[in-house]
Amino acid sequence: MPWLITCFTVVCVYFLDRWEHKWVKSLFDWVPAILLSYIIPAVISYVFGFDFSQSTIHGLSRDFFIPLTIVAVMASLSLHQLKSIGYKPIVVFLAGSFFIALFPVVFIHLFNKTDLVSITLSANGFWKGVPPIVGSWIGGSTSQLVLKELVNCPENIFLSVLIMDNILVNVWTILMFQTIKKSNTLNKYCRISDQEIPERIDTQLGKLLSPWLSLMVMLFAVFVIDIALNAFVAKVVALSFIGLALGNFIPKWNFRFTLKLGGILILVVMSILGLKLRFDMFGFDMAFFGFLLIWLSGHFIFMILVAKLLNVNMAWVPIASMANVGGIATAPAVTAAYRGSWMPHAIILAILSMATGTFWGMITIYLLQQFMG
Repeated sequence: MPWLITCFTVVCVYFLDRWEHKWVKSLFDWVPAILLSYIIPAVISYVFGFDFSQSTIHGLSRDFFIPLTIVAVMASLSLHQLKSIGYKPIVVFLAGSFFIALFPVVFIHLFNKTDLVSITLSANGFWKGVPPIVGSWIGGSTSQLVLKELVNCPENIFLSVLIMDNILVNVWTILMFQTIKKSNTLNKYCRISDQEIPERIDTQLGKLLSPWLSLMVMLFAVFVIDIALNAFVAKVVALSFIGLALGNFIPKWNFRFTLKLGGILILVVMSILGLKLRFDMFGFDMAFFGFLLIWLSGHFIFMILVAKLLNVNMAWVPIASMANVGGIATAPAVTAAYRGSWMPHAIILAILSMATGTFWGMITIYLLQQFMG
């Protein structure tokens, strides 16, 4: 039964997300596929009175589906294409990631006597929702899921985090659409003289490695690492580097297929995770939501300061922010509102975000544990 619910959810969400009907498209503008794939299994389990929290499917997800997702996502990053962007936009992007990963640690250290830290984050356990947020904002759904497992975030807090994150990202996307249209005004105000155009990103031509062969190579890597290593953290690190090597050292590697496979696998993992969800445990914490607002706003301001220091076009700030926070769908969409020719560069930055999010989140977890225990 859990397999049937998972397959039903993945198929429904996958095809609904690609349906061009305007009502369906408007639904996915506000309720992303990742959130829907998490909620549907929980709704089915609740309506029919099922309890799959102890099902063996969860062990299979942790040992097989999550590792395969990591390999697929990492194998979709081309370092050659990344160089075409230029170092300044990448530095702005990395500055945004740096702030996202370290701000909560600094905040907790400075304001450890406040109710937000002592009650909401510490006593109520919301600090375990911070690493999944870091993963979501930098790496996307894959990193979010991996970091949830690493920090052992409770399901009720994870659901709260997902919903608050969804609200913020939707509002933030609208704000970034408006901000990037005013990039030239920001350039004048900040006295930015840089008009450098990034190099054109070449698309893959000719015969690529077949999807089946690509899949077999990734499966082999997952099975070898599963046998060789026991610790989940060690598997995450090893598979990340293996995925990066596959994408950059195998000639004619099929980046398009691996990226698409990663997207489907995320739906699978999230649907399995939804089988554990209990709605009666859900709570929306306004103090934590306010903390997220401060965190996200600070991320943007920090990137503006870095862009000013580098004398780089302010358009890269909302682009980098959406590559961090929004991801591979929204980053190029926001970029198109300013300059359509930069859309491929936004996609590469979003893929870089997917590839690095887990590592930033692991740093956050390590530092948070020094304070929260």
